[in-house]
Amino acid sequence: MGIENLTPAEGSTSNRKRVGRGCGSGMGKTSTRGGKGQTARSGSSRKRNFEGGQTPLARRLPKIGFTSRVVKPYVINVDKIKVVAELSEITMDSIRGVHKIAASVTKVKLVGASAKELASKIKDDNVTTTGK
Repeated sequence: MGIENLTPAEGSTSNRKRVGRGCGSGMGKTSTRGGKGQTARSGSSRKRNFEGGQTPLARRLPKIGFTSRVVKPYVINVDKIKVVAELSEITMDSIRGVHKIAASVTKVKLVGASAKELASKIKDDNVTTTGK
């Protein structure tokens, strides 16, 4: 069997609809667009949420909530998770090696009483500590 012998399954393909080819074709005159009016014209389309002049659902419902675009850091308490404090060099990769963090986490903040002492070990811009 060669590629030249392959054919699609029975009934899986059909000829495209050829509109506007005369009344004998069955799709002449209005070219399957019905009678007159706005939708019969070329280029006619409605907005995605258009509901025929009725107030759309998105406008009938109340506005709620707020989504901040500020990325909030993942907080690690170094007093409770001692393995992070024991690292010689603190980066995102080294923290991921000793502590389970989701792949979506991009920033880490180290908190706790001993967090300020770790500032000299941090070698990554995405890892910060409390205080100065």
